[in-house]
Amino acid sequence: MNADARPSTVLDLPAMKAAGRRIVMLTCYDAVFARLLDQAGVDVLLVGDSLNQVIAGEETTLSATLDQMIYHAAAVRRGAPRTLMMVDLPFLTYQVSIPEAIRNAGRVLQETGAQCVKLEGGRPMADTVRALVDRGIPVMGHLGLTPQSVHALGGYRVQARDEAHAQQLLTDAYALQDAGACAIVLELVPAALARRVSSALAIPTIGIGAGAGCDGQVLVLQDMLGLNPGFAPRFLRKFADVGQVAGDGVKEYVRTVKSGEYPGPEHTF
Repeated sequence: MNADARPSTVLDLPAMKAAGRRIVMLTCYDAVFARLLDQAGVDVLLVGDSLNQVIAGEETTLSATLDQMIYHAAAVRRGAPRTLMMVDLPFLTYQVSIPEAIRNAGRVLQETGAQCVKLEGGRPMADTVRALVDRGIPVMGHLGLTPQSVHALGGYRVQARDEAHAQQLLTDAYALQDAGACAIVLELVPAALARRVSSALAIPTIGIGAGAGCDGQVLVLQDMLGLNPGFAPRFLRKFADVGQVAGDGVKEYVRTVKSGEYPGPEHTF
């Protein structure tokens, strides 16, 4: 991979870290946005189980299904056939047993064209990660705030604030790396800890609410485009106000239809 190229496989990600090239990741759930993100130069598309909240309107990610993830990931792949794509394994599709994790992760790669799956958890999931990697299924880890454990964590809050929990997170990161994970998402952890973990690992870290010391960043697409105006955590920067533009466009459509201005002669066959 040359210095200007985007990653084409998961093996490119550690190479990007070694070269000091920051990794740009965004969530994506459909073909239209996939084309836009691909054309904009996004390195990695993540079909996150956050679609259960963003697209389906649920409170948490917990009720997302494997079929739901596969449906959206296949659409993203059609929109961006050459971009590196990762897919979240939803709750209870990998925690029950290693054989079930292999079967479900295999389905994701087989039915969507994704190059990698992502799962949550540290040392308890290391054997599962190793089993997947040994069978040719690349894995990205996820530490810190793990949304599938939101109830056990007491809500969406910053994790590992004290040294004991910070050391545990670092140990978990090493366990995932040793198991063969290609990268790790760090979510809602103190910036100093994220920098410490990133410096310690050979594989890249992708931060969300984890400061600038990670090797890359990820945001939920609809959040950073201003399509979720009620969601404004400290870590989120809104890079556009698409929600306002879209709302204005819909209002103008309503006005012109009701007034009889649309469709005009130029829109008629």
